Amino acid sequence: MPTYEYVCDKCGVQFEKVQSMKDAALSVCPQDICGRKRWGKGKVRRLMGAGAGLIFKGSGFYITDYRSEGYKQAAKNDVAPAAASSESKGSAETKSSTPAPAPAKPEAKPAKPKKTTS
Repeated sequence: MPTYEYVCDKCGVQFEKVQSMKDAALSVCPQDICGRKRWGKGKVRRLMGAGAGLIFKGSGFYITDYRSEGYKQAAKNDVAPAAASSESKGSAETKSSTPAPAPAKPEAKPAKPKKTTS
């Protein structure tokens, strides 16, 4: 059940109320929450809440889960030749090219000694 936020126009108190979505919105400030010494029966307004985060678990929540079988098969066929051709290019390039030199390391500065107090 969702939590709704309300504010009373008369006493200014802001509160939350757990209600079913089927329940009608509150129209009067509840007596037990009212900020006045005597119950003011102030009109309340429902505020716009931030809502709650949703957690999707299981399959069926990704766009790729709804693709047709024909699309999935075409994607597999499209990826397989591209991967094979890039592997053959990569192995040919590594044989003919020389390895790149290692990057130079910056010189490390010695740490300053800590001052001790007696």
